[in-house]
Amino acid sequence: MIGILLINLGTPDGTDRRSVRRYLRQFLSDQRVIAKSGPLWWLLLNGVIIPRRSRRSARAYELIWNRERDESPLRTITRAQSDKLVQEYGAEPRIMCDWAMRYGKPPVDTALKRLVNAGCDKVLIFPLYPQYSATTSASAMDAVYGALREMTVQPAIRVMPAYFENPAYINALSESIRQHEAGLGWKPERCLLSFHGLPVDFIERGDPYQAQCERSAVLLRERLGRDQAQMPLVYQSRPAGREWLKPYLEDSLVALARDGIRNVTVVSPGFASDCIETLEEVAMRAADTFFAAGGENFSFVPCLNDSQVSVDMLASLIWEQLAGWEAEL
Repeated sequence: MIGILLINLGTPDGTDRRSVRRYLRQFLSDQRVIAKSGPLWWLLLNGVIIPRRSRRSARAYELIWNRERDESPLRTITRAQSDKLVQEYGAEPRIMCDWAMRYGKPPVDTALKRLVNAGCDKVLIFPLYPQYSATTSASAMDAVYGALREMTVQPAIRVMPAYFENPAYINALSESIRQHEAGLGWKPERCLLSFHGLPVDFIERGDPYQAQCERSAVLLRERLGRDQAQMPLVYQSRPAGREWLKPYLEDSLVALARDGIRNVTVVSPGFASDCIETLEEVAMRAADTFFAAGGENFSFVPCLNDSQVSVDMLASLIWEQLAGWEAEL
């Protein structure tokens, strides 16, 4: 039997500060994310950074929380993506799909063991990151390898590569942008491609993330027939005190408004699912920044999420990676 394990970044269990602190502690203790250690760093992290950041993050999660399910949208959407892939493979009972979070719940080791215990002797690991970074894709695989170390019987493993230039991904994003903009009552003058930021020194050490973001942007522009001015690439989510990839989203929005651009859309191509970085940071805070600078119309293009175009894309990517394995079904 073949298992498919979707892995997303993670989420706290609640919007209370204790839950958010617990999540942040796991996230910020990952040396793939912040390459620091030692007693002084531990004191700074737990005594200053986490208390301050947990207050802000708790307020942000409150604004986007799925009240009906009492969970974050990221958890809701990732579960839905897995469930719809299960339906997609309904005619093939020897394929199973499950999902996990790199940080928080459900953990990677639990999901992987669940697949193996159900009879999966082959597992495709699918980190839901179109562009590779050691901070995301490699960290997800660290969790997988850690789980494998604890297993007496290990499955054969394949890993979904970064799909930043895969035609299925580019086509799905292009279609979602077209459909969203067609439903607006106004014409966007710019569509900003907002990728999550990364410290510049990570790129200098060889992380291919920036180059892959730029390649995705080029292919999206070509697919939509737009140029760089109409569809600029920007980066979001930069913390203070360190140089991150530029140009920054909010700085770009202010500059556009001051140059007389009044109508913009923003899409986040690096996120497979809407989350705090898209729903609160972009759709709320970045929008407020644009309006305050003189903008008139702002719309965030939702991530692909569990839409049919997204499920079709995920299924297409998966079948490509199952070559050889599927012959055994």
